[in-house]
Formats: sequence, C-alpha cells, structure tokens
Amino acid sequence: MTTKQAPIGSGFGASTTAVEVMKGIDLTGKIAIVTGGYSGIGLETVRAFCSAGAKVMVPARNIEKAKKALAGLPDVLIDTMDLLIPATIDAFADRFLRQFEKLHILVNNAGVMATPLMRDERGYESQFSANHLGHFQLTCRLWPALVGAEGARVIALSSYAHRRAGLNFDDLNFERREYDPWLAYGQAKTANALFAVALDSIGKHYGVRAFSVHPGGIVTDLQRHLSQADMDALNILDETGMPIIDPDHNKKTPQQGAATSVWCATSPLLAGRGGVYCADCEIARALPRDASTEMHGVRPRATDPVAAGRLWQISEQLTGVKLD
Repeated sequence: MTTKQAPIGSGFGASTTAVEVMKGIDLTGKIAIVTGGYSGIGLETVRAFCSAGAKVMVPARNIEKAKKALAGLPDVLIDTMDLLIPATIDAFADRFLRQFEKLHILVNNAGVMATPLMRDERGYESQFSANHLGHFQLTCRLWPALVGAEGARVIALSSYAHRRAGLNFDDLNFERREYDPWLAYGQAKTANALFAVALDSIGKHYGVRAFSVHPGGIVTDLQRHLSQADMDALNILDETGMPIIDPDHNKKTPQQGAATSVWCATSPLLAGRGGVYCADCEIARALPRDASTEMHGVRPRATDPVAAGRLWQISEQLTGVKLD
C-alpha cells in the first residue's frame, strides 16, 4: 500500500531536537551508517544514534577531520569513502559487508550545495554525482545488509530546494545547457526525494523502507561555496554574522536539523510506511504544482513515481550498479 503524503500527527515539530526524538528509543545491537557524519547535522545524527546504543559507521573523505569531530563518541567506526570516486564507494561497501551482515539504518546525509561547475572522473556534474549518484551506488552495494536487517530504513537528505528545479532527463549533467549552480542543486535535491520513492517501492517487499527529508535551513559547511550575495539572499545570518534561529521559518540549529532524519530512521509511527517526503519530524503535506514559494511541504515533482522509476533506470545506467 502506498503511504499517503500527509501528516500523521507525530507530536513533534519544527523546534524538536534529535535528542528529544530519541527519548525512549533503544538502538542497542543496531548498525547505522551516516554519510557526512562528522560535521553539521550529520554529526548530530551520529550523536543521537550513539546515545540510543547504536554502533555507527561514518564513511569519510577527510579521515583526520572525522576522527577529531567524533572523538569520545562510543561505538563509532570511521572508514574511507569519497562519493565522487566510485571505486572508493565499492571498496567501502565491500569492507562493510565483510564485517557486518546487517545494516539497520542508512542515512545518506552528505552533500554539496551550489558549487561551481565541477565534474567527477566520469564527467558527471558534481552536485548530481555526490548528492544522488554516489548515494545510489552506496545503497545498491549495501543492499544485502539492508535486506538482512529485516526492517531497515534508508533516509535520503533532500531539501525544500527541490522547488528550484525538476529533473532535466535530456541533460542531467549540464552538457548541453548553461550551468547554474542553484538549478543543479535543485535538480539534485529533487533526485534525492525521487530516489526514496523508487527505493521504497522496491524495498517494501523486502522489509526495507525509504524516506526523504528536508532538514531545514542550517548554517554548516554546506554553505562553503556561497558568495556573500548568496548568503545575504538566504537571510540566514544576522548583522553580527551569527546564524538566525527561527524554526517556524525554516532556520534551525544543527540539533533541530538532525531531528527529522532521526525521526524517520527510528519512529515507531512510521512502521509499515515509506516513500514519503518528511519535514519538521512529520510527513510533509503535498503541495499543488504551482506552489513555488511554499517551503513547508513537497511539490509533485519530488514525489512522482513515474519520474522516480525513470531516474532509477538512468542511475543504473550511469553508475553501472543494480540492486543485488
């Protein structure tokens, strides 16, 4: 049965933190992977899982930075991986599968935003590659462990930026059109949401459910490529340069930003559900197609099952990877 894209009354809200979500949740004996788990909301996600007793694996491009950020947390393992280098994804997955038979939670959290035009070694545009294709490959390679967990959940970090762009299936990698960093970011975030739709349609038959998440606007390393004009337009810093915190208007702390990922990964309310876009620790409401400025919901382009299926097939072709 398809889960309805509508709120279910979680009891939480925009100001909820990851710690508050985890109250009463026991993850003892569970294994989780959090990409980008050593900074920003990824780090807060790891902390929340550890507080509930989970063992957490954090794949990292910068091992030393990861070790420093994660020092002192119990049951955290760090291993090498770069989402823009396919061979490192395969190598990471191989090492994980040799060590563990089950993967209960996979949070595809890492990402880049509004970068200058860059390409991976295959020639694919970097935002589409890092945010979507790398996580697609990782999830497919880890599929045996997800199925083996009997109730695994996969969380894809999307964004309300999906309203900026749908998928241009004729030119996903900006080979024939002028590159726009925000258009590329919007396309990648739409892809993240559609990935969850497609994965859930497959995975629910194996006990694997998937969700996409809008974490909120949080000041992290994600903004490192933005100009001052971009930062001013986003209105996320006050006159002293400090982050503006206003959860009801999409401006959150990292602890609040991690809450929806943690809720999707652990909430008993979501048992038997999946394939939906979530925000503020709740299934987001479906918006009409022309709701271009509304950020507290999801537009049809990010939940379309036909587009999700087409993206899945193209992702298989671009990566050369399929579910095992």
